Amino acid sequence: MSTEPETTEEAGPGTPDDPGTAGPEAAPEESRAQDTGQPEESGQDTGETQESGQDTGETQESGQDTGETQESGQDTGETAGSGGAEGDADLTEGKEGGPAERSEAAAELAAQRIERERIERRKAERDAPIASGAKLSGTAADLLAAVRAVESGRKPAAAVPAAPAPAPPDPAAEPVRRPQPAPAPAHAVPVASVVSDAPAPQVVEAARRVLTEGGAPDSLAVQVAAALGEGADTALREDPWQLLRVAGVRPEQADGFARALLGAACGPDDERRGRALTVWLLEQAATAGHTALDLSTLITALGRQGVPGPDEAVQEALAEGEALMFQDPLDEPGAPAVREEDAEEEEAERPVRALVALERYAMAEESLADGLARLVNSLPKEAEQAWEGAVAGVSRGPAELVRAVAGHGLVLHTGGEAARAEPAALLDAARAAGLRAFAACHTADGRDRLAALSGGEPADHGVGTVDGLLSGAEGPGRDADGALELDLLIVLDAPQLDVEHAAMLVESLPDGARLLLSGDPGVLWSAGPGRVFADLLAARNCPQIASRVPDPGPLGELVSGVGVGELNQVDAPGKEIVIVPVRDAGEAVHRTVQLVADSVPRAIGVPAEQTVVITPGHGGAVGTRALNSALKERLNPGPGRFGGFDPGDRIVHSPAPGRAMPGVVVKADTEGLHLTCAGAPVVVPRERVEACVRHGWAITAHQAVGARWPAAVVVLPGDAAQALSRPWVYTAFGRAERHLSVVHGVEQALPKAVAEITAKPRTTRLQTLLRTQVPTPD
Repeated sequence: MSTEPETTEEAGPGTPDDPGTAGPEAAPEESRAQDTGQPEESGQDTGETQESGQDTGETQESGQDTGETQESGQDTGETAGSGGAEGDADLTEGKEGGPAERSEAAAELAAQRIERERIERRKAERDAPIASGAKLSGTAADLLAAVRAVESGRKPAAAVPAAPAPAPPDPAAEPVRRPQPAPAPAHAVPVASVVSDAPAPQVVEAARRVLTEGGAPDSLAVQVAAALGEGADTALREDPWQLLRVAGVRPEQADGFARALLGAACGPDDERRGRALTVWLLEQAATAGHTALDLSTLITALGRQGVPGPDEAVQEALAEGEALMFQDPLDEPGAPAVREEDAEEEEAERPVRALVALERYAMAEESLADGLARLVNSLPKEAEQAWEGAVAGVSRGPAELVRAVAGHGLVLHTGGEAARAEPAALLDAARAAGLRAFAACHTADGRDRLAALSGGEPADHGVGTVDGLLSGAEGPGRDADGALELDLLIVLDAPQLDVEHAAMLVESLPDGARLLLSGDPGVLWSAGPGRVFADLLAARNCPQIASRVPDPGPLGELVSGVGVGELNQVDAPGKEIVIVPVRDAGEAVHRTVQLVADSVPRAIGVPAEQTVVITPGHGGAVGTRALNSALKERLNPGPGRFGGFDPGDRIVHSPAPGRAMPGVVVKADTEGLHLTCAGAPVVVPRERVEACVRHGWAITAHQAVGARWPAAVVVLPGDAAQALSRPWVYTAFGRAERHLSVVHGVEQALPKAVAEITAKPRTTRLQTLLRTQVPTPD
């Protein structure tokens, strides 16, 4: 398969399946940052095969299996609709602004640092070690002893006797919130210049010297200095495997670098190597969506990386505080939560699983569970009259949703694009009743579409983006404790919330506020680790309102069928759906360019700038790079003097992992590349262009999620079959508002993916944490 998937989720639950040992002699090879790993996924593409909330089939698709599909060997050209065949002939005929003072990205990073500091303080206040379940033996028992030794400040021995039972923790007080960034004034530009947080030149230069000495590309110096901070050169000399902290560096490359620096002292059994690989594997798992890994999975993956003593490597990482271990009880589905008074007795009997996690994700997941429990248990009575007014202000469809939110601190709402009208009605009713309400979407496009339902500008109707709300660029102000001044927060596109963003949102809400999470459980999950919305749906700890509003027209019928595993035959008399069969990669690229530049504008009336191309991966003969090259040559040819870009190029700007902002190149000068994204000016410094800007006529489904275009061309080359799944197809097809063309070369792989291939599982702890903190409604 030459189409480069957006991440690899090969071995087990997302850990790399490289049978590497001490690694080849080669040091890291110089290449584009986005071609080496993580920067490529910075947009929403970290895990095109991680797929989506189809695990929420526990709540909505319980009766549907592959036996209910209607494909039975039909080709996609037959299942796309009778209108599609006719439309194909018609469509394929013819010739072949000023930045604000502080950027939203910089403000968001500052907010994340503040939140992590708050979590650190919260962790330090806890006296008890991590809660454990039943008795363990062997490796798990040794590692548990290591954890307890670390908690007491001792370095564990190879074998540690059982530790005494810890004293019960003190009652946890409400964590003190630190003030968050002040909101931008109403007239401020929502997205401003990207502030370059480049490390000091002397730090970069020192790191460059060490990299050169070890035979690694000196182009990595800036990334090394940013990852390791001041003293990066010393850190690399003391532990060359710290090079793995740089996104895209592989173990075999770090091994070659270590051999060059250490010489004969370098060996596969070096404890520094085992510790660094443990952290690297956990980072790779996070890239694939996991917040933790089973201990056995981690040990197996370390063995495949040639670590002679994987048990000791994990223990060393725990001892150094680079990872945490948890024991979560293996409860039967639907089992009631254990009461506190019975916990000690149950602990001795219930089986557990040992999980290892990076601290940042473990603490974010715990913080999220604590915050959700606080919202559920702190519903005030003083606002009841206002909420009664809000309920009285709506009728029919949205009334059920408004009543549920009025009576509960946390509510989940599911539905497709048309169902967004219900949260919009809730927002309007709450604001009309005098309540402080705000709605946050995943993208600027989603924000604008939601505001359009209320008939006005986003700021006038209390609508913004999640990133804008967290950074202070959009939304209400904060009180003296740093909490948002809100009575109701509505989060749309909830499946896109990763665990860190979700924790920051929840911890920003004051006691007594209500939270509605709304989204389509069929789309791809978040680019970052966690499956927050799916976990909450599966936990059933709060009311769930499923919208009955269907998406209209042939496109709505097609996408709805995909959501339940059926690639249905759909009548498309207005050429809403067209199938373009292709034989090879060259024809796929040719047909795609023809559709975007000629056929769709002529036959459908949608110009090229309003058409998006979606393909499974970045690499390969029909990946985003190849398609963007061909589309640029046809639609905006130019020399690409600034990093391959010219004024007028469509781009995707990824200021941080998990964020993708479509835009257009305006100009380039000594400051950097000037863009316009969502109507706001952005300046990307020259040194950041290669890492966070790529052409955007063709994008991946993860980059497209949360937005819609008048027309979409979904390209399915023959070598992309293994990258397809039901959530991917559902997300890609669902990006079209008026017209969908499918450049189809995968034959029966498409109906098979829709019928049989659901979301890959992610290992998370949120359900377990919620089970003990949030009561299950009767």
